[in-house]
Amino acid sequence: MGIIGWIVLGLLAGIIAKAILPGDDPGGIIVTTLIGIAGAFIGGLIAKALGFGDPIDEFFDFSTWLGAIIGSIVLLLIYRLVVGRGRSRTAH
Repeated sequence: MGIIGWIVLGLLAGIIAKAILPGDDPGGIIVTTLIGIAGAFIGGLIAKALGFGDPIDEFFDFSTWLGAIIGSIVLLLIYRLVVGRGRSRTAH
C-alpha cells in the first residue's frame, strides 16, 4: 500500500479512534490525524508481526483496518497520558 493509502487510512483511523475516545486533546485535528497515521502504521506492523495476514499491503482488508484503529487508540491513549501529565504539572 502506498504512502497516500496510509495517510488516508491513518486519517480515518484517527477519526474513528477520536470518536471511540472523545475528550479534549491539545493539538486538535492536526495532532489527531498525525496520531492516526502513526497508529495505523504501528498497528499494521504489529498485526503483521503477530501473523494476522499482511495488513500493510491490503487497504480493504479487515485486519488492516482493525490494526490501524487499535494502533491509533493505543497511541492516542499514550499521548493523553504523556500530555495530561505535563498539563497537570503546569496547572499547579
